[in-house]
Amino acid sequence: MNAAHAPEVPTPAPAVQRATLAVVCVTTAMLMLDIAVVNTALPAIATDLRASMTGLQWVVDAYTLALAAVVLSAGSLADRSGRRRVFTGGLVLFTVASAACAWAPGIWWLDGARAVQGLGGAVLFACSLALLADAYPSMQQRAGALAAYGATIGGSFAVGPLLGGMLTQHVDWRAIFLLNVPVGLVTWAVTARWVRESKDSNPRGLDVPGQVLAALGLGLLIFGLMRGNVDGWTSGTVLASFGGAALSLGLFVAVEALVEQPMLPLQMFANRAFTGAQLAAFAISSSMFAVFVYCTFYLQGVLHLTPVEAGLAYLPGTVVMFFVAGATAQIGKKVSPAVTLAVSLVLVAAGLLVMGLTAQVDSSRWAMTWAFMLACVGAGVFNPVMSGLVLGESAATHSGLAAGINDAFRQTGIAVGVAGLGALFPAQSVLAGGSATGFVDGLHTALYVSTAIALVGAVICLVTLPWRVPGEAPEAEPVALDEMRLAMAELQLELEGRLTYR
Repeated sequence: MNAAHAPEVPTPAPAVQRATLAVVCVTTAMLMLDIAVVNTALPAIATDLRASMTGLQWVVDAYTLALAAVVLSAGSLADRSGRRRVFTGGLVLFTVASAACAWAPGIWWLDGARAVQGLGGAVLFACSLALLADAYPSMQQRAGALAAYGATIGGSFAVGPLLGGMLTQHVDWRAIFLLNVPVGLVTWAVTARWVRESKDSNPRGLDVPGQVLAALGLGLLIFGLMRGNVDGWTSGTVLASFGGAALSLGLFVAVEALVEQPMLPLQMFANRAFTGAQLAAFAISSSMFAVFVYCTFYLQGVLHLTPVEAGLAYLPGTVVMFFVAGATAQIGKKVSPAVTLAVSLVLVAAGLLVMGLTAQVDSSRWAMTWAFMLACVGAGVFNPVMSGLVLGESAATHSGLAAGINDAFRQTGIAVGVAGLGALFPAQSVLAGGSATGFVDGLHTALYVSTAIALVGAVICLVTLPWRVPGEAPEAEPVALDEMRLAMAELQLELEGRLTYR
């Protein structure tokens, strides 16, 4: 039966396997650390480059927007052109962009380089697990490799904010980007020498019109949200941006309904649970993970914490999220997805609400830490359950695509959340001499809005997701290819769930 559905793939030499595992783990650590450390470094970037609030928002959104817009197409390109080849191109792009970030003479240079980083990151995300699956065709061998990969995810996420604070405070904020250059060069050399090439025998086609319209629509939407406070919400620039976004995204939906191989198959959203899962992922990203950009401004700009102290303020929550996620892995066997995800989003909302109530101009430097931990408990429950739900509501042959769609919704949520919540703050950043009281008032509103978004996500979970407790799968000999796709997609979702903290 297996032979008929999945031809046997030759097992590579142990040295090739170890080298591929090292490449994937090092690349993942580099991507995660780059994401996690940027938040802590934003105040230093603002001071050094004299950046406005909008310029700082683009440091985050240029990366997440580029990643969200192209991650689905990047996977299709890798399947068609060769995963090692495309991975190598993404690695070179990410490394060069990191050097450009490190040497940025101004904020707009940095924002542009971050967008290129996001393109490279999308390629690396799309290829990494496929390379790992090719190097370990045996499920027994792959289990150990995936365990090492998962440990890399958790460890990098836990230490990221503190490492960012240490590099920013004791070296320079540019070091968080410059560190990627030697790591990228060594990884490129190992990839060229040891990682073997692989392709999909029946790859999906590239949806170029859909890709262009999606990128244009999201970009115009984010631009309009960020310019509202500066130019006025009824200005011609802002209204034109929103109008262009609506037109582009409307045409994107029309194109996806007509083309033979769309980058975002609309028929998958006919499954109510799958659609609800994407909306829930968008909700947690646009609320909890987006608002922490402004929490970092608060810690360093209002409470005057050093970068290291800000990293330490986040550390208990990131560690709690890591351990809760591990302990929650089996919860789907006992509690329905609707209840589990709804409760997790209520915990997130409760943490955000308490943060809003405790954040004051003269608060203790650790006042938000306990509330942040509560929100992280909710996020730790949310991520593994969401992974299992998305995979369970999609066919095994579409599991990789389902994971990519969920990834795109998460990244889009962060980009829209950072831009939208930013409209609630004064145009002049507290980091550039703006009013501390005005900023804290805006932070209260942003945290309360984030609380409401998380609660709406909880309601969506209760309405759209299954209430039944999933039964155990019937005993049958699994198809190797399906197992590979399920394992890859589950880890991809787990990766995005943990690294969406920025």
